[in-house]
Amino acid sequence: MIQVNDLKITIEKNLRVLVDGLSFVLHDGDKAALIGEEGNGKSTILKALADEALIASYASCEGKISLGGHIGGYVAQELSERELSMSIRDYMQKNCGDLLEPESAAMAAAQVGLNLKIFDETRPLRSCSGGEKVKLQIAAVLVRGGDWLLLDEPTNDLDLETLEWFERFLCTYPGPVLYISHDETLLERTANVIIHIEQVRKKTLARHTVKRSGYRAYADQRLALLAHQEQVARKEAADYEQKMRRWDEIYRKVETAQRNISRADPGGARLLKKKMKSVLAQERRFEREKEHQTQLPDVEDAIFLDFSEKISLPAGKTVLDYSLDELVVGERLLSRGIRLHLNGGEHAAIVGLNGCGKTTLLRKIADELLARRDLSTAYMPQDYAERLDFSQTPVDFLVPSGRKDDITAARSYLGSVRFTRDEMCARMGELSGGQKAKLIFLKMVLDGADVLILDEPTRNLSPMSAPVIREILKNYRGTILCVTHDRKLLTEVFPTVYRLNSDGLIAERT
Repeated sequence: MIQVNDLKITIEKNLRVLVDGLSFVLHDGDKAALIGEEGNGKSTILKALADEALIASYASCEGKISLGGHIGGYVAQELSERELSMSIRDYMQKNCGDLLEPESAAMAAAQVGLNLKIFDETRPLRSCSGGEKVKLQIAAVLVRGGDWLLLDEPTNDLDLETLEWFERFLCTYPGPVLYISHDETLLERTANVIIHIEQVRKKTLARHTVKRSGYRAYADQRLALLAHQEQVARKEAADYEQKMRRWDEIYRKVETAQRNISRADPGGARLLKKKMKSVLAQERRFEREKEHQTQLPDVEDAIFLDFSEKISLPAGKTVLDYSLDELVVGERLLSRGIRLHLNGGEHAAIVGLNGCGKTTLLRKIADELLARRDLSTAYMPQDYAERLDFSQTPVDFLVPSGRKDDITAARSYLGSVRFTRDEMCARMGELSGGQKAKLIFLKMVLDGADVLILDEPTRNLSPMSAPVIREILKNYRGTILCVTHDRKLLTEVFPTVYRLNSDGLIAERT
């Protein structure tokens, strides 16, 4: 059982409260999804539950956390530098010890889709693909066993086949699971408890909702309630404005009559004075009524971005005619005979098993397109450090010119994607993965790119932001080449899908 009572977490640097008064209980069989916008502290909450020492350097924690005194498993979003420098063999030995016997190792490797031999490899963990790193962490948890699981975005880099395994694994795992994921399909198929963390009033007020519900039912019900609240609030506001207009007309008439009344009519003056007193009393009554009006929903809005409608490439224009005889990473030959042709306005995606070379191939294609002068190409890498200087601020990144008018415009755009003033001036290395993703999207919009090369673009975006991004990309009139395992993104945005394997790019859907 996982039990949390009255949890409060405060960031020491700025005294920002991430969560306050959070309480919940998870029993065997519960699959609880921790959701919320980027930068709200979901990972910090999960770290605090796993081990308060993990957040001691930057946050304080109050309240009671009980994990039942049993052994469990915590899978972090990112491995430490020390872990990344370890060999795969040393990492597995450190995390599994004597439990890493041939039988348990073979079973774990089969469950996550890894070759058993990988557990004995001496290459450093950092040389593994993103998906391989996640699989190795999950394999270590499986070998150790445990009564509960805390999983911080375990699906970000999993291929489609392993995602399907992971869904089955979650559904059949007997103990309670608390997990963070941006995969809406996974949330819809596995979660039976939703813990929604919000930061409202420009991130000055922490709010949370705990609901025993599936994700889709929770999201639909929440949207319906917010829509109803907005409808009622707008009607009450309109009724109030109409009453105030009528009141203003009466007030002006009485005021004019008072100015024009003759001193020879003291009786009339007394009546008008009494009338004005009644009119002012009515105004105070209206003001009291306004205090109790339904307020517009105070929620974390999804991002507001949109590419210019002017962006368009002729359908007959060849954007890419790419050939690669051999795709090699290190000493490994991953694929042969790769051919890819893209025209203007085409939206194509590449899928494939973890470690098959998708990111390497996309980087090669991006290098070729970025060198073209007849195209405006934007590249979103999987590793944001390839695109962002983490010592810069978001404003520096968006406005290299430093012009005052451009800085003002950049701040306005950053506000539209839910950045606070402090976050606009913070170093990008301090931002969450989702905030970094929003920055790159925002830069693409501002630059007016007509070709987008995207490597897992939704991997760090919350379930609230991802639908907006899908709609933006769906309506984008330029050309997109994307590596993704996001099943909703594949279905809604990409009519053309290629699978990368040892024989090249094989068309799965055209």
